[in-house]
Amino acid sequence: MSTPQPDTRTPETPAEVKAKCEQFRETFKRLREEIGKVVVGHHEVVEATLIALFAGGNVLLEGVPGLGKTLLVRTLAQCLHLPFSRIQFTPDLMPSDVIGTNIVMEDQNTGRRFFEFQKGPIFAQIVLADEINRATPKTQSALLEAMQERSVTVAGNTYRLELPFFVLATQNPIEQEGTYPLPEAQLDRFLFKITVGYSQLDDLLTVLDRTTGSATPQVQPILDGRQILEAQQLIRGAIVAPHVKEYAARLVLATHPGGEFAAGGDDGPTNKYIRCGSSPRGAQALLLGGKVKALTDGRYHVGYKDIQDVALLALRHRLILNFEAEADRVDADRLVRQIMELTPREPVRVR
Repeated sequence: MSTPQPDTRTPETPAEVKAKCEQFRETFKRLREEIGKVVVGHHEVVEATLIALFAGGNVLLEGVPGLGKTLLVRTLAQCLHLPFSRIQFTPDLMPSDVIGTNIVMEDQNTGRRFFEFQKGPIFAQIVLADEINRATPKTQSALLEAMQERSVTVAGNTYRLELPFFVLATQNPIEQEGTYPLPEAQLDRFLFKITVGYSQLDDLLTVLDRTTGSATPQVQPILDGRQILEAQQLIRGAIVAPHVKEYAARLVLATHPGGEFAAGGDDGPTNKYIRCGSSPRGAQALLLGGKVKALTDGRYHVGYKDIQDVALLALRHRLILNFEAEADRVDADRLVRQIMELTPREPVRVR
């Protein structure tokens, strides 16, 4: 094993860090405004998507057809200097259609045949998995390694994906015909699950003006891959006090039925309605999302409110509800809100 080389970079001064944070806030604002030229309304959806982008995570967009989920991803891709690919998920889509496959090639000079790997659309840096729940579980699982390890393994060979790499998937929550619900292992690899709702009256009127007239809004690229990676590194340097970190951990533990921190105790909503709680990835999503929120709000440290602001996004898809929740028509969003209300902020044990 090689000996790690010491970091010879000169430490940044507080003034340099402050300047970088201000530049990040300005970039975040410009990116949000540029997307707003095409995507009307849905400000919280756009902001949540950008938070996940800078936190370095994948996003699942859920909403009925026609609300602009695909448009949002395409517009985001146009605002970034990154290779983009769209995969339309269908029941007959095969894993090789996503990650690529080995094909037989022949050397023109020697006539020798050999296998050559042909890369699939997953080798872009922004990948739109459109209607992801229409593909079979076998095809859905082709994304697992790419989403977590940022690599693809074919026939024993591992191919690294170029960073930054994001999967942004869409799905329809109400149409069940010909769909395959995403397994928990797949859902857990999405940093956020974002619910896309209907437009307000003024927003809908603006949509009609833009889509039924002759003018077509155009967006300009704002960031490239290097700048995104630098921003992600800056985000990870945001300060999280021990008591805030413990609060995020207790929020996750509060989703575990039968656990020490189960929300509301023995008779609380966790034990009553949840069959399986959030994984540690939920706590990671809370902290990373909270760091982005803090910096975009002009602060250099993460507070309780930052954690709470991203709690629904980070936890709603990581709760497996039981039959009683379905019978009482209790959904994950309601449970996450109750868990936040029942989880005290005061530190219990800080290591």
